[in-house]
Amino acid sequence: MSERSFTVRAGPRAAAHLRSRGLAPADIGCVPAAAGGPKGLALIPLDQRLFGRDGWLREVRLELIGASIGAWRMFCAAQVDAADALQRLADGYVAQRYSRRPTPREVSDECRKLAQAVLGGPRLPPLRAQTAVQVLTTRARGVLQGRASRAAFAQAALANTWSRARLAAHMERVVFATGRSRVLDETGQRFDAFGLTLAPLRDDNAEDALLASGSIPLVCEPVRDPAGVPRGDYWDGGLIDYHLLLPYAPAHADRLVLYPHFVPHLTPGWLDKFLPWRRRADGHPWLANVLLIAPSPAFLARLPNRKLPDRQDFYAYGLDHDGRQRDWRRAIAECERFADEVMAWLQRPDPTLLQPL
Repeated sequence: MSERSFTVRAGPRAAAHLRSRGLAPADIGCVPAAAGGPKGLALIPLDQRLFGRDGWLREVRLELIGASIGAWRMFCAAQVDAADALQRLADGYVAQRYSRRPTPREVSDECRKLAQAVLGGPRLPPLRAQTAVQVLTTRARGVLQGRASRAAFAQAALANTWSRARLAAHMERVVFATGRSRVLDETGQRFDAFGLTLAPLRDDNAEDALLASGSIPLVCEPVRDPAGVPRGDYWDGGLIDYHLLLPYAPAHADRLVLYPHFVPHLTPGWLDKFLPWRRRADGHPWLANVLLIAPSPAFLARLPNRKLPDRQDFYAYGLDHDGRQRDWRRAIAECERFADEVMAWLQRPDPTLLQPL
């Protein structure tokens, strides 16, 4: 097992399902995709096998949920020509180039090009009728509204060390969506302090929604006043929903959640990754029906720099854009092997590989 490219972790209901019934595409009801910047590039080869022209989940009725690069991946996956959209995302993301000390405006301009590449045109592209997609964003409030300063975000971070409920005084969840959602349903019970505003994803707000979902505070500018939602500053959806710890088990009681991920655990919000006591949401009841698949340590050791691409590479490589792009492409090429091994397991799952989530 140590030489496998992937690890598999399952909530108790997902594990019982696999042991008693195996796994079929129709068993999957939801696919989440986490925030994580360039790490998301590693999962695009698997996305193409799941959602491409002959993809394993191509004909399944699905709910796709994402934040930041996860939102971009899932919006591509929902398109009729998912394979082409995912390739545009991968190519555009690798091709980013910045000056030595880019301003927030420069980064936002480059990220808007990525949002446009994901859309593939000025209007919403054709989406599969049986697929619902949700793009998660964070609307600033309290001390953050109208203030993109280090001092304001430091106050929010301090509130978060006390509790996520305290952080909700400064941030609220706004979701741009198409199709019917089960996990994020305004008519259902409110499941945390961040609230939920659902807005239709439309021609006049899709680009801003995708850009906002990946707009990192202090690195990018906020997206201001997107159409169809309350006015304000909109930021990265990962601030609230970093690894998308959402109520999957209550919402999809009859189906499973397939979660391709960068790491074998979930961290609720982006700020929580700095808090050791909140970094892992292991054994959470919402994850009972989740099947999480992530690269194994043995696989990561074979990648350039022995890790997935990440945002620190922009600093580590500096102006050596060609070197960074070369190593990122090598990493994506290696992830073809990861994707092939995962697909072989999904089609003939071996329950002895399951570890608890």
